[in-house]
Amino acid sequence: MNFAARITGTGSAFPKNRVTNIDIVEKLAKLGVETDDRWIRERTGIRERRIADVDNPDEHNSSLGVLAAQKALEMAGKTPEDIEQIIYSTCTPDTLIPSTACWLQHKLGATQAWAMDINAACSGFIYGLTVADQFVRSGQVNTSLVIGGETLSSFLNWEDRSSCILFGDGAGAAIVEQVPGDSRRRILSSHLMSDGSLWELMYIPAGGSSMEVTPERYSQYLHKIKMKGREVFKIAVRTLSDFALRALKKNKMSIDDLDWFVPHQANRRIIEAVANRIDFPMEKVLINVEKYGNTSAATVPTVLDEAVRDGRIKGGQTVLLDTFGAGLTYGAVLIRW
Repeated sequence: MNFAARITGTGSAFPKNRVTNIDIVEKLAKLGVETDDRWIRERTGIRERRIADVDNPDEHNSSLGVLAAQKALEMAGKTPEDIEQIIYSTCTPDTLIPSTACWLQHKLGATQAWAMDINAACSGFIYGLTVADQFVRSGQVNTSLVIGGETLSSFLNWEDRSSCILFGDGAGAAIVEQVPGDSRRRILSSHLMSDGSLWELMYIPAGGSSMEVTPERYSQYLHKIKMKGREVFKIAVRTLSDFALRALKKNKMSIDDLDWFVPHQANRRIIEAVANRIDFPMEKVLINVEKYGNTSAATVPTVLDEAVRDGRIKGGQTVLLDTFGAGLTYGAVLIRW
């Protein structure tokens, strides 16, 4: 048997609460932290983001995932009962037990699917897509649902302006289906890597089994994101560039063969630096970071969904997905759409 995997549907969803840089500036001012809209825009390219209401069950991570999945299913012409596998990529799960994937399966009504979470932070969707690709190509799964969903706002230290300005909440989804192995439109290759020695560049100290969240640790914000932004910037530019070229080389392609580049939406300056390093035109780079900020595992599937729905991405075009994330994790997937 010779099978391949193809993305046949995409979807995305965001919380209703739109938070601009001005809103952030006012919030931080009340905490005694100084910043301004221009400072945020010049360093990140972000103008606004969406923040989930944690008290609203409709805006829990899995609930946003359900909305994104429903849109992806509609595009693919599938029902929840057609799904055999659910891979939910997130580092901000609804609960540690059960998995967010199981919450989504229940809410979506995907009664024929098995479900699991993947935590690769911002690289999560690429990791999930790679897992789905392997199961579909092996013939074990015909239809897989891959989701990248995050509610990072719950883990932000609002007194740390270097990190709290960057992140937002949202979810993106893709339906991955089995097609004949010689199909032109398919996932061409995937490339993953991790480097655990760089864990300290971005992490949350407390909340896992190695460090309980006690009142003292809570007061020290040890249950919130800690990040070394300058170091992350340098490594992100290098790894995104390297993995983009690695994917093209594997498929004996050049930059000129690429129709669209979909990098992780961490920071516009990072994206521009990568495009310059690989000599790729910015007008062919898909970006939505200015509207949503860094939504971690949701960045790539949401910007991908936008471009599919507005007609920028067309059948037969070559699309490169490229990410890096805490861990550190890296990954790229090359697709002929």
